[in-house]
Formats: sequence, structure tokens, C-alpha cells
Amino acid sequence: MAGKFLHFPVISEGAEYLVMGNLMRRNILAYKAPPRNEGYDLICIHPNPRHQLAPGELAQVRVQVKSRYATDSDRGFPLRASQLDAFDFLVAVFLNIGNFFDDYDGTTGRSAPEFYTLPNAFVREHHYGSGGFERVSLQGLEAELEPYKDEAGFEFIASALDIPRPSRNNEEDASGER
Repeated sequence: MAGKFLHFPVISEGAEYLVMGNLMRRNILAYKAPPRNEGYDLICIHPNPRHQLAPGELAQVRVQVKSRYATDSDRGFPLRASQLDAFDFLVAVFLNIGNFFDDYDGTTGRSAPEFYTLPNAFVREHHYGSGGFERVSLQGLEAELEPYKDEAGFEFIASALDIPRPSRNNEEDASGER
């Protein structure tokens, strides 16, 4: 049935857990904020409880997660201007579970999810409001978005928290022991 609004709460909630899993895979400690928390969905911190902050380093990073389930989505999402001060990064998750627009029923067009970890300044630059509807549009920005895609994007959060890539060569492990 074309034009009918579809709502899949399990899939939407799953996007936040996918982001958490990818952040934790990168050794970034991520906690889910309470449901309907205003402005951010995840809190990220350094996994080492004894980590000493360097100048300019953040003690915590607030992450807003926005998701779209349709593979054929318009690459935009609603975001109120009042929320722009509430997060450090926004992760746009395109879940790509199938095509739903026009006469498609969602049974075709499935592909791997895509993650874009966008700094607050990037989101502000691409935020607009017209007719009382405020949103961020990423349509036509494929080349500009490439540095923020998937694992490369998660590195921005790791860098803000000064979390080294997991390696045998790291002087300290996540527990702070040598």
C-alpha cells in the first residue's frame, strides 16, 4: 500500500545497538541513554578508568543516532535546531532492509547497513528548516561523506576520546595495566 507510513520500533531500536556494537568493537565504551532521552542516544567514554585527559580531549562523547530503514530513502532525517547543542556526533544509520517507496513492498533491495559518524559542525552545516519542518539532508553528498563512512567514521569518536586502536603494540590495555 503506497503512501502508508510504516513504523518498525524494533528496527529503529536496533540501529542504536548496531552503533553501540561497532563502537565497542573499536574498544570505545558505549552506554545507551534512557529511552526518549533528549538530544543524544549514547554516551561514549574511554575504556581505561585510569586514563588521564590530555588538553582538548573529551571525557565523554554524546552521540545522537538517526536511522532510516529503507534502502531507497532520501538520505535525510528530521532534526530540530534545538537538538544541535545536545550531541558531539550524530551517527546516521542507513539500515537498507529493502525498497519501500513507490510500489515496492520491502522484499527487494536489501543491502548491508551504512554508518556515517558526523561531527556536530557538519550536521549544523547541512541542517535546514522550511515550512516548520527541520531536517538534515545528505542527498548528493556521497564524496563529502566518504571520510565519515563506517569504520573510518567511528575513528572520529575514538580520536576525541584518545582511544588507541587495539593492538599488541599499545603500551596500556583497556584495563590500564601494563
